[in-house]
Amino acid sequence: MADISISAANVKLVSGPTKSLIAAAVLTAGQACYQASVTKKAGLADNDSATAEIRSIGGLALNGAAADQPVVLALNGAVVNVGAVLTAGTDYYLSGTPGAICPRADVTTGDDPIRIGIALTTSNLQLDFADPNVTL
Repeated sequence: MADISISAANVKLVSGPTKSLIAAAVLTAGQACYQASVTKKAGLADNDSATAEIRSIGGLALNGAAADQPVVLALNGAVVNVGAVLTAGTDYYLSGTPGAICPRADVTTGDDPIRIGIALTTSNLQLDFADPNVTL
């Protein structure tokens, strides 16, 4: 997959809702996360995981965090500046690489097409989570 290359230093909330959680593992700003139902911690989402919960999207990390440290997630509806790595008007999806984001064209057989959002500009991603609950 051709995942977009987000520089953690460029990730900033432009507007919208956020939520503070505890990281289940090391997280980097700009990574796609899910929230574990039992521990309530944030982990790296992955569109081809065998575990349904990991195939879900709960938010985009706004800061880096070590395991068991606080992390803030941008939630559905937020606008996040991820640096000039986007193509305006393009939908972006959860990748098969844990925490990574890719264009829709790079979601392939065996993956779940889980939309993260649409690029409003070359830097701003409007989070618009959608999971049709199908596997390609």
